[in-house]
Formats: sequence, C-alpha cells, structure tokens
Amino acid sequence: MQAPDDDIQASGPRWFRQLRRAVLWAPWVVATLAVVYGVGRFGADEPVAYRGIAEHFKYGSTGGERESGFPYWIWQALPKICPEHLPGDGYASLGMIYEPGKDLPVGVSKRFHLGIDRVFLNCAVCHASTVRDAPGAAPRLVLGMPAHRFDIRAFESFFFNCASSAKFRTEFIVPQIEALNGGLSWLDRNLVYPVAIGLMRERLLMLKERFAFVFDQPQWGPGRVDTFNSAKVLFNFPMHQLPPKELLGASDFPSIWLQGPRMLRDDGKRMELHWDGNNTHTEERNKSAAFGTGTTPPTIELGAIARVEDWLLNLQPPAWPYAIDAELAQRGFALYERYCAQCHGRDGRDFSGPRVGHVTPIGEVATDRARLDSYTYELAVNQATLYAGYPHRFRHFRKTFGYANMPLDGIWLRAPYLHNGSVPTLRDLLEPAARRPRSFYRGNDVYDPRRVGFVADRAADGDRRFFLFDTSLPGNGNEGHEGAAYGTELPGADKDALVEYLKTF
Repeated sequence: MQAPDDDIQASGPRWFRQLRRAVLWAPWVVATLAVVYGVGRFGADEPVAYRGIAEHFKYGSTGGERESGFPYWIWQALPKICPEHLPGDGYASLGMIYEPGKDLPVGVSKRFHLGIDRVFLNCAVCHASTVRDAPGAAPRLVLGMPAHRFDIRAFESFFFNCASSAKFRTEFIVPQIEALNGGLSWLDRNLVYPVAIGLMRERLLMLKERFAFVFDQPQWGPGRVDTFNSAKVLFNFPMHQLPPKELLGASDFPSIWLQGPRMLRDDGKRMELHWDGNNTHTEERNKSAAFGTGTTPPTIELGAIARVEDWLLNLQPPAWPYAIDAELAQRGFALYERYCAQCHGRDGRDFSGPRVGHVTPIGEVATDRARLDSYTYELAVNQATLYAGYPHRFRHFRKTFGYANMPLDGIWLRAPYLHNGSVPTLRDLLEPAARRPRSFYRGNDVYDPRRVGFVADRAADGDRRFFLFDTSLPGNGNEGHEGAAYGTELPGADKDALVEYLKTF
C-alpha cells in the first residue's frame, strides 16, 4: 500500500512540505485512533468480579448482561422516569434488597459490555431475603432462602409499562442520566444512549407481546414465579393456543441450601428435583435456572455458575434464632418420625428416608395441580434440545405425575408452604384445608416464631408491598397434604409439639 507522502514533491519550503505531509496523514491517524478507541470500548466484555463467594453470589454475573442486560444508567434512571408504575419508592418497593453502601440490589450484577455498563439479574435475586424479629427491627439478610419478598411479575410489568409509555424516550431519559451521574460525554449523549434507549425499548415491547399470556393469570404475588411457561416462550410455543390448564404454573421460589446431600438419596439414586421432580441432575437444573437470569447457551458463564454450585453443596441454613421448648420438641420428635420422616428425612441434615426425593402421585398428596399440569411432555422434549452440540446438553428433563418430597432443612425460613405458597405457617399446614387461612398477606419479613412463618394477618397499615393472597383463585389452592397420614387429624397439643421439633431443622 502506497504511503500518502510518496508523491509529495521535494520542491517548496521545508515547512510547507511538513505541513502538507501532516495534512495527508491526519485522516489516517484519526481513523486509527478511532478504531483503537472503538475496539477498546465497544469490544470489551468485563464483568465486575468478586473474590469472596458470598459477594459473588449476591452480585456476580452469570452472563445474562450480554444478551438481556439493561444499561446501568438507564436502570438507575427509570424509577425516576416512570414512578407511577412502581408500588413505592424505587426497586426496593418490588421487594429487592439494598445493602448499605451498594448502588445495586442483591441479585443484580454488572458487566462492561458493548461500550457501557450493563446490569441484569443473577441467582441471588430469587434465593436471598431478609428476616426481622419485630416491625422496627433491623433486617437480617439470609443467602439461600426463598426471595419471599421479591415480586418478579411486578418487576417485569414495571419495565414493560415504562417502555410502553411516552416517557421512554431520549429527551426524558438522557437528562435524568446526566442528573444522576454528573454529565455525559458528547458521544454518550448524542449516540450511545439514544441508540441504547431505542434498542431497549424495542426489546421490552417485543417481550411484553410474547409474555402477554401472563397478564391473563391471577397475580402471582411476591415470592412466586411461573418458571416453565416462560420456558415455553423460549421455545416459541403458541401460548394463545395452549389449553388453559397449562398456563397456570406460578409456584414459590425454593431454598437452595445443602445441594450436596440432595444429589443422592439413601438408596444411591439421585433425588428428583424441582417441585414436580422433573429432573434428577443438579447440573441441568442449575443451567436451566440460569436462563431466568438472561443467559443463553453461548453467553452463559459456566465458571461463575460453577463457583456458586460448589458453594451450595454444603451451604447451611441458619439455625432457629429463638427459644425452643426442649421437652415439647422431644415429644414432637416421636411424632415427626411417625408422620413425616419417610418422606422428608430423619431431620434437617440427614435426608435419609425411603420416599425422600421421590415423586408422590398427585392423587395421593392432592395439592393444587396447576404447577404439575403446566409442565408438559412437549416441553420436556423441547428442553432436550437445549445445549445441542455442547458436552452439557440437557438429557434428564421428564414429565412426572405428582410432586417431589423435599428435605426440610431450614424449613422455618421457607414459608409460605406447599409448592404454591398457599399456606402461611407450619402450624396452619397441620390443619385440614378447610381450617387453613382462605386469604393472607405475603411479602412481610417480620417473623412469627409461635406459628413458624412470616406475619401474614395484616398489611402493616396498608403497606403496598404486601400482597393479599387469595386461595380461591386458580392455581392458588391450599388443599392437600392432609388426612391421617399427614398429621392433620392430630390433637392440637401434638401439632404444637411437632411444630416445636421442626424449629430445630
């Protein structure tokens, strides 16, 4: 390639020849610098990393920011732009948890990608929450427990509704970003953020259309998600043509402690995982869950997820922090062995038992069947195509006929109870369905140590964060897990003793 100054004549003053050479080379220099800047900025892909495993769990990336991430400054600006679509002040009003000094809630990670900081969800958003001893007490953050305060459907609705509004435009969002961060460069103000706003708006409106079926369902409320109908969207199922019984799958977030003992039953076989036992391999279960954090097969951070997997093998639930009546608990131990141990393990750490990790037929357990019916054989077949061509292709998803018997480690922090969270406390679960609360409030983190669950009988002076859960609505039924075999016919004193023993788990 001929250099720009090869044809420069030797005639003329020296200063003139140098000036002409500089003028001819200037575009090349500018272009080179622009390429270097563009590659350096827009080609970078750097997640915020954390050395400590607890911080990594709370704020580390699973890879979802690449495909699904929101620009960090747009994330920060939107609660100011669209406050009318939130139940209160910012993302905290959706049940998201902010630690002191943190600019992002627990369960949100950050990555520099495509020239800007981008954020999205990670595992902790669904598997961490808080507990308070009294309304005015400081909350304690507990990792691994169900995110019983996080309303993921309200979270999605906020972004969908904001994107549909006339305020999701550059002229509203960019000034708010500048007010928050102290100013933008010319490039960011006039190119980067206008493009990001347009792309984000189009993607959110597309997702709103694809998830339109959700808004025909009863409200889920905090602590619940319809996992597998979202998976059907991923596979382009014609959601508007599916039978109505397949479209009601909202269930509680589970706890994720002590995954190591869950990998094997005492008979040497793998436990059946998910509420309906549709997979026996934690590795596939975890990669499937990662799709909920925005990942895809090419973008998933397998190393980052493996760190969390290893940590969860032996992560212990916190011990019961209140007083226990030792004599009453000892009476409860005998009752537990008789009525519960075969299905739920010898205690909160020993998961042995002939039916632990097995699926109990729906006709026997008789709990609300909506979650079971929502997971279909057709979906299981489609899931087998995920990661096709990868060494970790899904091979173990299957359709079952009931719900899996879970170990009860940390059961005191897993309220509300049953797979759909339709029973507020353990003491209520030991009553026949006709005597269980027909409605109660979800989303409170104040604990009730007597009945073992979160305070559910009032909305704390009309606090909009608390959700009135109605068990008469489709998918919300509180029936089942009752009768002589389940202890619901015991005298009241025996039920109290059984609950006292379960506090030790």
